[in-house]
Amino acid sequence: MSTFTGPEIRDYLSDQGLPSRDALPEPSSEKAFQDGGKFGIELSSINNASVLRDALSLAKEHSIRISRCDECRGITRLPNADIREMVRIGEGEGIGLVFSIGPRAIYDIGGFVRSPNGRRMGYRLRGMEQIVHAVDSVKRAADLGIRGFLVYDLGLLRLLHQMREDGKLPKRTMLKISVHMGCANPLSAKVYEDLGANTINPVPDLDFAMLRAMRAAVNCPLDLFSDTAAEAGGFLRTHEVPEFVRIAAPIYLKCGAISQVHQNHLPSTDELRERVRQTACVLESLERHGLADTQVGHDEPTLALPER
Repeated sequence: MSTFTGPEIRDYLSDQGLPSRDALPEPSSEKAFQDGGKFGIELSSINNASVLRDALSLAKEHSIRISRCDECRGITRLPNADIREMVRIGEGEGIGLVFSIGPRAIYDIGGFVRSPNGRRMGYRLRGMEQIVHAVDSVKRAADLGIRGFLVYDLGLLRLLHQMREDGKLPKRTMLKISVHMGCANPLSAKVYEDLGANTINPVPDLDFAMLRAMRAAVNCPLDLFSDTAAEAGGFLRTHEVPEFVRIAAPIYLKCGAISQVHQNHLPSTDELRERVRQTACVLESLERHGLADTQVGHDEPTLALPER
């Protein structure tokens, strides 16, 4: 028995006089990475050198090429030796590294963020001293070779972009907007891009029409979840990934978080193994739709390749 592909299934449904889709398809994106690639593979919660080594080893078992990895607990949680080792690994493997900036409100002594209403504050920074400490973290990591930073605060984004323009940070510094900044519409995405964002992680529950509109508003890559941890909704959108690539390219696909209950912690060995398995499912889905060979190469600036 032959295996239907997506288009063949839709043709068959039409032949039966049945609707073949829920709505008219969104137009395809004509944008791409600099080398023509359409997608990259991104793993998050890669929070120290040991986790990075294990994740890359597991990825090689499944013949997965990781494009970049996110450290999600904060630069202040890592000693210099760990950062240097992650830089060495990332540089050697051609894998981008994006480090979270801390301190953040959740680490601070302020109590509002822990109240029901205050949770909306997310990871934003309180006062100028936190801004200064955040910049100090960025400069420490940059001096050690990190070139990608995960930004949680609008004011900090503006400042880091200005510092990059003024030569206070390396020109190759890449600023990524975190999902915790709550980007959920095209106008917000455009504001972030105008303020210096190089890549934007929207909230994970936008439908195709919303993603297409956001893609029309900005040129930078969008970082889209193929799945999320339980505390972030537990979404599983692996079956929608080919459409993500078609309508929203260029994109980074954030894969495998559904293997975890919590976000941003140190994943266990089993969680990490399942994260990589789910990433394999994403790539197999792209292969079935003829998109597996459109992965971005190693020279893309938004990868944030480390450099010593």
